[in-house]
Amino acid sequence: MKRIVLGLLAATAMVLPAFAADVQPAILYDLGGKFDKSFNEAAFHGAEKFKTETGVAYVEFEVSNASQREQALRRFAEDGRNPIVMAGFAWEDALKAVAKDYPDLNFAIIDDAVDLPNVRSLVFKENEGSYLVGIMAAMASKSKKVSFIGGMDIPLIRKFECGYVGGAKSAGATDVIQNMTGDTPAAWNDPAKGGEIAKTQIDQGSDVVYAAAGGTGVGVLQAAADAGKLGIGVDSNQNGLQPGKVLTSMLKRVDVAVYTAFMDGKNGTFKGGLQNLGLKEGGVDYAMDDNNKALVTDAMKAAVEKAKADIIAGTIQVHDYTADNACPY
Repeated sequence: MKRIVLGLLAATAMVLPAFAADVQPAILYDLGGKFDKSFNEAAFHGAEKFKTETGVAYVEFEVSNASQREQALRRFAEDGRNPIVMAGFAWEDALKAVAKDYPDLNFAIIDDAVDLPNVRSLVFKENEGSYLVGIMAAMASKSKKVSFIGGMDIPLIRKFECGYVGGAKSAGATDVIQNMTGDTPAAWNDPAKGGEIAKTQIDQGSDVVYAAAGGTGVGVLQAAADAGKLGIGVDSNQNGLQPGKVLTSMLKRVDVAVYTAFMDGKNGTFKGGLQNLGLKEGGVDYAMDDNNKALVTDAMKAAVEKAKADIIAGTIQVHDYTADNACPY
């Protein structure tokens, strides 16, 4: 296995042009791959934006099983890659094991917090962005029944769920049907199961389905479109996956987090510490483009913009979810 992983890393590096002397960035994706149309792909776009603007290439690695994590991360560190960004909370243990051995390198992890001086921890207020799309779902719904499909059943995804329920109920939804895809990492990449759950929710009366499930969400959006209902995408702008059938997408600016980490590394301004990114910080938002503009009424947009301003001002407090404090909505 070791030879296979190192071979993959070497092959990735060989196809890239020479690095600038002052920065040698790297990114490691989570399960589902960089073209999952969601979380990982947002990270990929941030890295690509950096490369386009600066002319500096980066190396990358797509993990396929948990046993690869520490070895892949350590190899990048041994090679002097800097900064090294990890997409996903599942990199936490590997990062804790490696970062302390390389105090002169900069690391960043998305969706978890690691308290080391050379680590930037990037977490998001997914509940705030989900509150906004919940308002849109309720206002677009004819049945006033909407639904949510999460990927792996973990507190992080419960944050999406909780905010969505709060927003939907604030805008008149009478029922928010909620399901998770599974309790293992396979839940992030099972579009067939996501589609099956969406069909069940639609049979129960839901006419707007929000998926926060990585690659599984592609199947959710397909099933909603096939049934003549509306889907809501997540992380990346997924409006174009089913044009005219995706009400909006809850944007989680993983792309900006990666781009900024790379750019700070290049400019010598990289700092460790925790960053918690919500609406005020530009970390989350909702997507508008030509694919969904006909679906979003002026009243809907006004309601969402007012809620957005109120959340930023602190007038609306969007509840979070923690393992010992279930969603209060």
